[in-house]
Amino acid sequence: MKARKYGLLIGSALLGASILAACGDSDKEGDAGSKGSADGLETRIVTIATGGSSGPYNIIGTTLANEYSNEFGVNSKPQSTGASVENINLIKEGKVEMAFVMSDVLTEAAEGVGNFPEKVDKVQQIAALYPNYVQIVTTADSGIKSIEDLKGKRVAVGDQNSGVEVNARNLLNGFGITYDDLKVDYLGYAEAADGLKSGSIDAAFLTSGLPNSSVMELSASIDLALVSVDPSKVEEIAKDQPYFVSLDIPADTYGNAEAIPTAAIMNALVVSSDLSEDDVYKLTKKFFESLDTLGNSHQAATEITLEGAQQGMVAPVHPGAQKYYDEQK
Repeated sequence: MKARKYGLLIGSALLGASILAACGDSDKEGDAGSKGSADGLETRIVTIATGGSSGPYNIIGTTLANEYSNEFGVNSKPQSTGASVENINLIKEGKVEMAFVMSDVLTEAAEGVGNFPEKVDKVQQIAALYPNYVQIVTTADSGIKSIEDLKGKRVAVGDQNSGVEVNARNLLNGFGITYDDLKVDYLGYAEAADGLKSGSIDAAFLTSGLPNSSVMELSASIDLALVSVDPSKVEEIAKDQPYFVSLDIPADTYGNAEAIPTAAIMNALVVSSDLSEDDVYKLTKKFFESLDTLGNSHQAATEITLEGAQQGMVAPVHPGAQKYYDEQK
């Protein structure tokens, strides 16, 4: 009788353990993604490195992270940063999975020059995005009409080693101007706008997609002026730095009566090479499916197209993104 009683107890215990194990497996499947494990991602985290909190990178990145969280049930969130150089280093160090960067900085990383003494193989491209316009902002009474007029002035050139600062330095160099010719302040969008408002700086580089919210707010509080950049000079500079193109800031973007010629650099969406081909395929697919939503969050994203995304790539394309593009042919 005792043996039979113990046998029943052991049987009950094993049955209970089986039920608990089944419940545990069910929970794991539920965690795999909001649409089930088949449609989920292998990674559980998709952190997107962006830029300053008021810039297009952060606004678009916040919306994209929300799309990923809703679609895949992962922990996806934007991370406000000093932008391009920092973003590439964050991917290199395994601290984020995805990032927005400017193509000039991405070119340096791919080639192992400038800010990157060695090639950064861990960063791969998903898409070319929209152009970042070099917006050199000043006040109407500053007397600054051209880049050459910046000599001797106090100028904000972006956060140190940000994409804004890298292209400001490169563009100035193309005009034969170095930081020694200026009084340089390393300020992000919001800080630069505050500096122009207070009069502590004379001009600022606020390179981004259009419109930039800091410039929009600034135009409502000061008599704002945009500095033009000679298109023929941009074309000359582009012979050595092909990521520069000449584009116009359209009339009335910031209340400007006429279009303002300037330089522009394409933005890029990049990802860690550590992510699997299947994950990046799904992330790429959802990115393009979300273009309308991204465009509603910021006007700059309305310039992203499937065709344009495949042009102007400056870094190796992740196999997952390439798989998606191959399917679209």
